[in-house]
Amino acid sequence: MKIHLKKVLVSLLVIVGFVFYAIYQRYFIAQPAMVTNPPPDTVADQSTSETVSTTTVSQAETAPSADTPVTLAGTSATTATTAENAPYKDGQYDGNIADAYYGLVQVRAIIQGGKITDVQFLSYPNDRSKSIQINTYAMPKLKAEAVKAQSAKVNIVTGATNTSRAFINSLTNALSQAQV
Repeated sequence: MKIHLKKVLVSLLVIVGFVFYAIYQRYFIAQPAMVTNPPPDTVADQSTSETVSTTTVSQAETAPSADTPVTLAGTSATTATTAENAPYKDGQYDGNIADAYYGLVQVRAIIQGGKITDVQFLSYPNDRSKSIQINTYAMPKLKAEAVKAQSAKVNIVTGATNTSRAFINSLTNALSQAQV
């Protein structure tokens, strides 16, 4: 009888240990570092990418106008440059709903002047504290990179693989609707 009681107590102790370890892993590992440090960098990246794209657009618009009066070939070059700068139709395009394992992701691509100016998350996993933590970190990075790349070809954010893949899937669908 004593042997069976010892086995039961050891088994219960092991189960309780696993439960505490799971709670510890879920709620206490690396939360402060991911939530507090990355967002200021991503905000700086967004403003930098917006500044760069604005500068690029203004240079592209001024250069062809100087060449336009010279020849007819300059006019066709201007047309090619404009078509090159505007691969998308202006408007708002909602992507499909993509499964990110812990929830669903859907994005809206906002196109102005033929370029991606913003990507908005219509839905994302936000019902668990870990999901909120991951997406607070990953969403600004994904949005900034998509605007910078002007496509859905973005890098997967470390620690947010499922959200990144679902973002790419939904944005690819939205941009396919916006194709010229």
